[in-house]
Amino acid sequence: MTLFRPAGRILFLTQSADELERQLRGDSPDADRIGPLRDDVSTDEITPVPILTHYDEALGRYPYTGLKADDRLPIGVDAIRNGGFSVTVAGNRYGKGSSREHSPAAEKLAGIQLVIAKSFERIYRQNADNIGLLTSTDFGLVPRLLAGEAIPMEELVAGRDALAAAILRQGGLLRFGQACLRNVSPSPAPADDVPRTLFEKIVLRHALATPVTPTTPQVGEGLFVRADWRFIHEYYTGMCAHMLHATFGRPLSLREPERIVVFEDHTSYVSESPAHLRGGIVDNVVQMYMAQRRFARDYGLRFHRTLTEQEARTDDGSHVAGISHAMMAEHYALPGQVVVGTDSHTPHSGALGCVAFGVGTTDMANAFVTGAVRMTMPASLRVNLHGVLPAGVTAKDVVLHLLSDDTIRGGAGVGKVFEFTGPVVAAMSIDERATMTNMCAELGGFTGIVAPDAETVRFLRERRGVDFTIEPWMRSDDGARYSATIDIDCGQLAPMVARPGDPGNGLPLDQLTEPVAIDIAYGGSCTAGKREDFDQYHAVLRWAADRGLKVPPNVTLYLQFGTTAVRDYCIEQGYLDAFEAVGARILQPSCGACANCGPGSSTDAAQVTVSSINRNFPGRSGPGKVWLASPPTVAASAIAGRLVSFDALRRDCGN
Repeated sequence: MTLFRPAGRILFLTQSADELERQLRGDSPDADRIGPLRDDVSTDEITPVPILTHYDEALGRYPYTGLKADDRLPIGVDAIRNGGFSVTVAGNRYGKGSSREHSPAAEKLAGIQLVIAKSFERIYRQNADNIGLLTSTDFGLVPRLLAGEAIPMEELVAGRDALAAAILRQGGLLRFGQACLRNVSPSPAPADDVPRTLFEKIVLRHALATPVTPTTPQVGEGLFVRADWRFIHEYYTGMCAHMLHATFGRPLSLREPERIVVFEDHTSYVSESPAHLRGGIVDNVVQMYMAQRRFARDYGLRFHRTLTEQEARTDDGSHVAGISHAMMAEHYALPGQVVVGTDSHTPHSGALGCVAFGVGTTDMANAFVTGAVRMTMPASLRVNLHGVLPAGVTAKDVVLHLLSDDTIRGGAGVGKVFEFTGPVVAAMSIDERATMTNMCAELGGFTGIVAPDAETVRFLRERRGVDFTIEPWMRSDDGARYSATIDIDCGQLAPMVARPGDPGNGLPLDQLTEPVAIDIAYGGSCTAGKREDFDQYHAVLRWAADRGLKVPPNVTLYLQFGTTAVRDYCIEQGYLDAFEAVGARILQPSCGACANCGPGSSTDAAQVTVSSINRNFPGRSGPGKVWLASPPTVAASAIAGRLVSFDALRRDCGN
């Protein structure tokens, strides 16, 4: 019988900075003094963005260096290694946010062998499994470990699906892949006539038969699927190449390399990124993206690179680039397909009626060489949007409202498929639908999906020149099973904001009890850098420019295109005149400030930003406070110098 005996101490991630510092100094944890555990520990806090330039043993110096407690960062570089910790204990929704595998890798490389939490986000836990880092939700283990008891391995994998347990017993996914995934074939189609969701139908059409996965997987069971598209970006490719070459040598034999897409979308503005400049890591970033360029070149992979401002000035319009998941919807994904990418916002493409989900580096490395992508069959949650959206209320407001719901904040959506339905969805453009499916990452979901319809066909024809015919099976069946249905009367919604710290801190803008002055307004990112988002920015800023209004001197407004196609659209529509007239700075396509990778990030804790990005975890876009809002609210607030809706701005100006 295999036994687990931790090699070191237990670290309790508490809400108290003083208690954390006591543990780091070597004091034994005191149950009466520890206080509440930290909930919602994000991967941005486990490994802040500047740390992602490392993809080897150096990661072990940095776990939890972004963790906030009492508005402090009590865990410093090398603190976990030097403290001799091997078990971490935390609260609910551990590992939320980005899909970065750097987080569990940093923990493991620092000596952490087991993470115990009340609940885990899907991607984090899967990433941990894939590298052999143990996780558990059994708090009964804590007193046993404190007493020095060895825990049978079978207890640690109890309750996990058979695939996860098999991967953990093998010591990680790459070893498992070598043993079990060399020759896999499609699973036979189910012989029953059980009503199924669109998500389930797509998954079953892509399922692969392996010795340890079921033919017809049920909720909670693990399986492998064949992906129509696999994509990766520069913060993951170096780590991916490193582990593949270390495991399989050179050259690699990649499965269907023509179905792999490589993006350089986070580093165009690194020389202007406050976080990267302050950390002195610009050279590290250059080495990181050069490693990706070599990998793409060596294996002849499709490669999209974003443009610097200088390059954009001489671009003849032939360069096609942008944020990876937005580009997948603009150029590659189709209804009924499976799309996987190394980014938590991969569900963006679910707006087209495909299954799109984020994976970690090891998952992608395994998929590169086997073509098989690991997943756990999730339950589906139906979100029915009925009524009519009031003027000025956008898809972003709908998502912020949903995020503020107590059941969602409590984790009801964790690991679920969000299927968006109802007349409000039917009336939305693909761009607006993509805002909702994209932010399923913030909802804690596995993915989001909207059944394809006439609007999908129009988008594919007009944006991509693709004549697509929707097949009869591409819908959820009557009687399909859902874990729950959430009904939202959209006629009752108003412009929303989310208070700093978490996207779930939402409230209607008109319920703010006091004015909130801003220093920075940022419009962009995958969530809000699409054509329709720029229609919304322009509607506000054209109105302002026509009245001689400008962004106040104490405020900076940044507008960043999501893709070159969006940039070209804005030029064709004549939008740039209004943007420049009010004093906005226009940025070329890139993830930018959303991931603390460019202009628009704060540089001081006292700064206040209103942003259309998808998440505002501590430190995500600099040390300041970030309020989330819709594109029109960001533009209106930039003109007013404080948080305000477009309607309120017009009332304040008398028209």
